[in-house]
Amino acid sequence: MTVPRSSPALRFCLLGDSLAAGVGASRPADALGERLARHLRAAGHLVALRGFAVPGARSTDLERQVGVALGEGTDLALIVIGANDLASFVPPAVGARQLHDAVTRLVRAGVRVLVVPAPDLGIVSRVPAPYRALVSAASGQYARAQTEAAVRAGGSVAAAGPEIAARFAADPALFSPDRFHPSSAGYAVIADALAPHVLAVVASPAA
Repeated sequence: MTVPRSSPALRFCLLGDSLAAGVGASRPADALGERLARHLRAAGHLVALRGFAVPGARSTDLERQVGVALGEGTDLALIVIGANDLASFVPPAVGARQLHDAVTRLVRAGVRVLVVPAPDLGIVSRVPAPYRALVSAASGQYARAQTEAAVRAGGSVAAAGPEIAARFAADPALFSPDRFHPSSAGYAVIADALAPHVLAVVASPAA
């Protein structure tokens, strides 16, 4: 698709936690937002990228991030949240409600919203082997609650999917040296999986 030069730039923002902020990438250009912005530009969009995500953020922090994003102006928001909620034992119903409120607020402002729910923390090497199945089950429960809440609020959802989790579990190079966050190669895998969802949301009519 070719975008006329007179078209305004698509204001694309990232909200959420360290994954949205790109922690673990070797350089800023390898972070999730920058990679997805390149996919959008390759599809013919003019893109103005802004990052409001904060490492360590939980769903309760979305209220402030959304306020900042709306104050700056945004057309498309990608929310990556849930890992820190899981690590902090936030009940799924609580985190899902906070996510629902954030998505609702964005959608009512005319923003297209794509949510990436909690990843499978059971694949993280620092999780002791006897507990990995339990952690994976808890991650799935949390992600399902988030998905239902985001869709109910008018957003779209793009789960990384079990195939991505399997790739990370099988390839240590997809993790950064902290063995928790993705490496630059890991962010490339995630961005490639999310790009079709991002492009589909951009092509959809705003609420």
